[in-house]
Amino acid sequence: MSLPSLRLNPKADRRLRAGHLWIYSNEINIKQTPLTAFAPGQAVNVMNAEGKCLGSSYVNPHTLLAARLYSHQQNQIMDTAFFETRIARALEIRTRLFEKPFYRLVYGESDGLPGLVVDRFDNVLVVQTATAGMENVIDAISEALINVIKPANIILKNDSGARAVEGLESYQKILLGEFPETVNVEENGVAFIAPLAAGQKTGWFYDHRFNRARMTNYVKNKTVLDVFSYVGGWGVQAAVAGAKHVTCVDASQPALDYVKRNAALNHVNDKVDVIAGDAFDVLKKLIEAKKQFDVVILDPPAFIKRKKDIENGKIAYKRINELALRLLGKEGILLSASCSMHLAQDDLINTVRIAGRELAKFTQLLELGSQGADHPIHLAIPETGYLKSIIVRCVTN
Repeated sequence: MSLPSLRLNPKADRRLRAGHLWIYSNEINIKQTPLTAFAPGQAVNVMNAEGKCLGSSYVNPHTLLAARLYSHQQNQIMDTAFFETRIARALEIRTRLFEKPFYRLVYGESDGLPGLVVDRFDNVLVVQTATAGMENVIDAISEALINVIKPANIILKNDSGARAVEGLESYQKILLGEFPETVNVEENGVAFIAPLAAGQKTGWFYDHRFNRARMTNYVKNKTVLDVFSYVGGWGVQAAVAGAKHVTCVDASQPALDYVKRNAALNHVNDKVDVIAGDAFDVLKKLIEAKKQFDVVILDPPAFIKRKKDIENGKIAYKRINELALRLLGKEGILLSASCSMHLAQDDLINTVRIAGRELAKFTQLLELGSQGADHPIHLAIPETGYLKSIIVRCVTN
């Protein structure tokens, strides 16, 4: 089968030749190949200005990011066999790294499958398609997952706000088996129950797995404040690792109900309590009450979702880190994280440095952290590297 061609403007192939997979609408020669000629998600051959084929891509004529290359082969169809090969390749490195089947199985562009995310919870797979190109081939994706993984349940959880940019509806759907209300998770030897239908994203955030493991070295016999705790991934692991007491803070009471449930599951419910409310407000009240903690963990949602949010986002990161430092004892540990792609690790470090200086605290950077190996970073696509964390020792001078 021969795919239609999408012709690029002169020199617009530089990013692709460097290994990137994205094509923007202003890089396309719309006189030779008008975008209006293509349906959302349609597969095409990408041709440079000289007529050389760069590979196969899918197109969305209605978005600024107008095409994503998924193969360097000409006329590559995204059929079941194609997905079986890519999924098997992704599976191989995960099974080499993780003893048990709890991980992100497919991480979009980094696994050669732009617009597709699959999280694995043992025999339950949660799939998200963020682009029209992947939306069009859901049946092939599902069939390939069945053939390679042989799961009991496959859930399509397409309720991300990012889908609106692609002109896609928000919905959830069963592709195989049943739609369980919750999924079981095991991370760093600790058991969890996570909400599926009502939970954030796919129900769990595997990306901080290694950072949470490092965190456990600092919490034994310490008091811990876990801010933006969600269902207790940080806080419950801290309690299991020997923390004296853990306080989890989140705006969602249902999430905090899962914190209690997960603490009980791991027999540490006597060491974990929760506070519901806006994190900034809760931290201010704790400061007013003269509360102090040995370790404070900050894992907020993305304060910077788009480039235009950078300045306001940096202010938010500074505010929350300053509040956290005020709550640390004379010699405490701050674990500060950011999932904002547009906030560089150096900016996060500088944020804590400035906050520490203003509070007359002596700060030492002990560790740097990134996303786990099941969220691999494509070396030619810096956008695939979004997560960063720092562990800082803070001493009152």
